[in-house]
Amino acid sequence: MNAVILAVLVMVALSLARVSVVFALVLGALVGGLVGGLTLEQTMDAFNNGVGGGAQVALAYATLGAFAVAISRSGLPDMLANRLIALLGKQTTLARQTRVKVLLLTAVLLVAISSQNAIPVHIAFIPVLIPPLLIVMNRLKLDRRAVACALTFGLTAPYMLLPVGFGAIFLNDILLANLNSAGAPLGLEITRGMVPMAMAIPVGGMALGLIVALFWSYRRPRDYQTQDIANANVMEGHTPAKPHMLGLIMSGFAIVAALGLQLYSGSMILGGLVGIGLLSLGGIFKWREADDLFTSGMRMMALIGFIMISAAGFAEVMKTTGEIDTLVSGAFAILGDNRGLAALVMLLVGLFITLGIGSSFSTIPIIAAIFVPLAVQFGFSPMATVVLVGTAAALGDAGSPASDSTLGPTSGLNVDRQHDHIWDSVVPTFLHYNIPLVGFGWLAAMML
Repeated sequence: MNAVILAVLVMVALSLARVSVVFALVLGALVGGLVGGLTLEQTMDAFNNGVGGGAQVALAYATLGAFAVAISRSGLPDMLANRLIALLGKQTTLARQTRVKVLLLTAVLLVAISSQNAIPVHIAFIPVLIPPLLIVMNRLKLDRRAVACALTFGLTAPYMLLPVGFGAIFLNDILLANLNSAGAPLGLEITRGMVPMAMAIPVGGMALGLIVALFWSYRRPRDYQTQDIANANVMEGHTPAKPHMLGLIMSGFAIVAALGLQLYSGSMILGGLVGIGLLSLGGIFKWREADDLFTSGMRMMALIGFIMISAAGFAEVMKTTGEIDTLVSGAFAILGDNRGLAALVMLLVGLFITLGIGSSFSTIPIIAAIFVPLAVQFGFSPMATVVLVGTAAALGDAGSPASDSTLGPTSGLNVDRQHDHIWDSVVPTFLHYNIPLVGFGWLAAMML
């Protein structure tokens, strides 16, 4: 069996068996490296070299967690939650609950979408916005898997379709550039306007999956144990702050400053540190409490940070084995001239690669150089080639245990330890987004 396939299967199987995702990634990398012809020493060297690529992300997550804890001390998240609770009223009716559910899910979806383009902060908003809303969700008996699906759709679909913010990076700087680089010797030329048009059909499949998740799969009530979330989980050992004017003003100013600096500098770490500093100057917490603040923030984000670090090592081992090229070429050696089967295999190979790497942005450079010549050989049009490479790269991002599109929602929804990363974030998003992406991506490739 191909080493990449075996490594991904081991990682996914262990994760589904509720083994720690970090352990699953490390063991999957070991199996893939050894089966791929590397020695144990070479496998660990490759893993260690890749780990460094995830260190910056882990530090950014820790800083983000500390900023979220500092914001929670101001009382702003509590005020937001109380306002939404007030919408329910003392005499809660089914109609009122339904309206609040729709309002909540719509707001979460719109914020997630804007985080990719209008205010491109990616997942930075989740640990600030979502934890205080869990009280409202519990009272509404809202299935958190629906919220996870809404968040993940907002984190992935926009960059696949809209060429602004992170979409400009994915569609123009990565997808378009790699397509033209691989296609230039073959006479293939892709224009900037073709890319979002081609990706519209696969994104339509994701939209259908979102509708199914919200209105059918997870529409039934689900009970959760109500906890004092801020006190019991985010700020252990501290009493939740009561909202006061100074705290609210400084929180708003710190959030705007942190997001603005992040947009200007491109650094989530710098933005978070400035936000924490402003909150300290505003008297939200004393500077000598900064160590406790960072400890609480790192505790909240530790799992995500270690998963991202391990995923970077896993990806490096897979690249070092050279088995990704073997996987692709071997799959097409048995296809003959069957265009329909060729398109399906391209999409499934992309799914396996992205599931292991956890990033569609990192997958494109790996597969474009191989997929583009094959697409030309099978007679696919330029638009169809865009669909195949773009969808193959995006597949698995929503449903990967190591993707920030699933780790981000889990970081907000699991602060009271009632939302399992694999079964409540990964599996629901995999089923509702990756299956439609395969179907609609294949259909688009055959039609365009």
